[in-house]
Amino acid sequence: MANVMGVDIGGTKIRLGIIDGAGTILYDERIPTQIPLYPYLEKNVLRILGDYPEVAAVGIGTHGFVDPKEGSIIFSTDALPGWSGTKVKEQLQAATGIRVEVENDANCAALAEAKFGAAKGLDRVVCLTLGTGLGGGIIWDGKLLSGGPHGGAAELGHITLYPGGADCACGRKGCYEQYVSGTGIQRRIREAGVDLTPLEMFQNAATDKQSQDLLEAFTYDLAIVISSLQAVFDMESVVIGGGVSESAEYWWPQLLDQLEPLLLNPLEIQTAKFGNDAGVLGAALLVLEGK
Repeated sequence: MANVMGVDIGGTKIRLGIIDGAGTILYDERIPTQIPLYPYLEKNVLRILGDYPEVAAVGIGTHGFVDPKEGSIIFSTDALPGWSGTKVKEQLQAATGIRVEVENDANCAALAEAKFGAAKGLDRVVCLTLGTGLGGGIIWDGKLLSGGPHGGAAELGHITLYPGGADCACGRKGCYEQYVSGTGIQRRIREAGVDLTPLEMFQNAATDKQSQDLLEAFTYDLAIVISSLQAVFDMESVVIGGGVSESAEYWWPQLLDQLEPLLLNPLEIQTAKFGNDAGVLGAALLVLEGK
């Protein structure tokens, strides 16, 4: 199978890799995100393709609501100004002369974990990416659940957890994202009047009551999120990735304790295998074998 390029676009950096059919990253580069984004993206893709002319296709994972059929960006927040409305697939295919596919970045991470990672061999999986926000990706009977008329399928971070709760970037209040993301944890700490980073709070929970209360509030809300999603998808496994998962050793036991009485049926909960590699590997999978 020919090599392909995977591109993972975030608000602060873009990662570009050349990946073979076994999921091995043969070339890896990180560049800072620059605005306007599209011409900068095209320039760098063409530069790398010049060094790897054998690349057969390009897969792109990006922040925002994506129309995967058209390969266009339906909506993006201010994290990527001017990205909304960009016809990425059409423009980049014309520039490169090779196949291009575009998908939401959390969906790409789910693809990577289902094909090569923690959920390998499973048919129904929910992946939660706990980073600055809360990304969600769903593998349904072996296929990625995505798209929709507004590109919003599987936007799990924007289900309401607390009606009338904390303001969310989507314009509503009380979304999952505002309670079980890195930003949500930081807000909880700030509102508690504590001068700690999230990692310090997790570490201090063993000896400090206020930190323990903050940790338990986070794990309880995450348990509610997981149990609610189980009622919808009846998945075999939940895979938790993103930056917050890197501190899971401090909060994993509490999460499992909080979750046990809430589950409808037994459910495997695990951390992601690929970490920061999931986005670029999943983007490559868009064109390695289809979704």
